[in-house]
Amino acid sequence: MPAHIKIIHAHEFIKVTAEGQLDVVESKKLLMDVAIAAGSLTDFEIILDTRKTHSIMTKTELWYLAKELSKFHKRFNHKIAVICPPERFDFAGFFALCSENVGFRVKAFTAFGDALEWLILEDQLMVHPDIH
Repeated sequence: MPAHIKIIHAHEFIKVTAEGQLDVVESKKLLMDVAIAAGSLTDFEIILDTRKTHSIMTKTELWYLAKELSKFHKRFNHKIAVICPPERFDFAGFFALCSENVGFRVKAFTAFGDALEWLILEDQLMVHPDIH
């Protein structure tokens, strides 16, 4: 069964101030826009690509975004793969953990291919357990 995947580039919705700090109000508004757009996507898995994001968020800010994401739980009912550069993997993993704690299937990756494999293969194994 083919998977439908939507790629969302984080730099399109994570905004920073001139000083490089997270612009919470603007990021929250854009996250809401992403959630509304994702709500119209049925049978899609999501790749959240953070590789071009110019801000490194604190763990508190990542927790806050995961908390905000939880308000849109019905719109994000599929898996979300977060792709990040290797040097930010710990932060992406923390965001994934926070998101999982509020009910999402989220996993962090540094390689696009690994993210695709997780999004596609795991569901196929559930439907066709004889695939290896």
